[in-house]
Amino acid sequence: MKAIQFEAYGGPEVLKLTEKEKPTPTGYEVLIEIDCVGVNYADTARREGQYVVPTPLPFIPGAEVAGVVVEVGEKVTKIKAGTRVVSLIESGGYSEYALSNEFSAIPLPAEISFHDAVALPLQGLSAYHILKTMGRLQAGEAVLIHAAAGGVGTLAVQLAKIFGAGKVIATASTEEKLELAKEMGADVLIDYTKEGWELEVREATDGKGVDVALEMAGGDIFNKTLKCLAPFGRIVVFGNASRELYTMNPQNLMRRNQSVIGFFLPQIMKRPDLLVPSIEELFSYVASGKLKMTIGGIYPIEQAAAVHEEMNARQTKGKLILQIK
Repeated sequence: MKAIQFEAYGGPEVLKLTEKEKPTPTGYEVLIEIDCVGVNYADTARREGQYVVPTPLPFIPGAEVAGVVVEVGEKVTKIKAGTRVVSLIESGGYSEYALSNEFSAIPLPAEISFHDAVALPLQGLSAYHILKTMGRLQAGEAVLIHAAAGGVGTLAVQLAKIFGAGKVIATASTEEKLELAKEMGADVLIDYTKEGWELEVREATDGKGVDVALEMAGGDIFNKTLKCLAPFGRIVVFGNASRELYTMNPQNLMRRNQSVIGFFLPQIMKRPDLLVPSIEELFSYVASGKLKMTIGGIYPIEQAAAVHEEMNARQTKGKLILQIK
């Protein structure tokens, strides 16, 4: 089978098209013939050797795949060959075939396309659990969503509205991206590249601040986001796109009963009681039209390096997909 692999950490140029042996499922594994795979910032962090957990070499990136189960292991009972599925896997998605545990392979409703399905697992589940599970968003609360035109951001804006947020404040770096956030339902649009954007956030909340903030940039953006929190406010950290170190004095949180919460999706994946109901709920929102998938681009797998380059330059919006078949 063909696959995109890197044998050393580095820039997009380390991604190479190669031939690998097709894996064989055993035990509770299923083999998925991949139609398409989602591209994420986690893939770029893996490539750079900067991911939250170690990345062994050589490595085939790709954590969210959609396709058809073609073989099953001897212990599999829940899924049959021929089933359309979407799955989150540890690695191996940038290839024609990949293995998944049967419990992580979610059968797709007939009305959900592979492209819409592959845009949901990592970023949809992240947006869902950042807002609901970790952020504990309550009806009427104000939410600040950075990178609101990105894969997580476009879904988080919509889900915040579905969950009853009173005001959704979206930040982005260009007018075009802010317009996309507005189309998704954002109430307030702020360009975070301009000096004093944190003051605009406070003005938009009549000086109170936001109750929940989604933060994945790190560095100066994180520090200014802390200044945007209301009393009892929660900031959920789920990335570090700037690669800058986080610096914070925990005592500053005490005065206003504020919280900084970390989020890492693989921990949700270990909890079927959290994972399965949430992905099914997301599917229902897509099927009913409540949740709109924003596909930023679909590229042949051979262009993986170019797609990574665009992501590093922050030139993208919406969900990026590599087409395998």
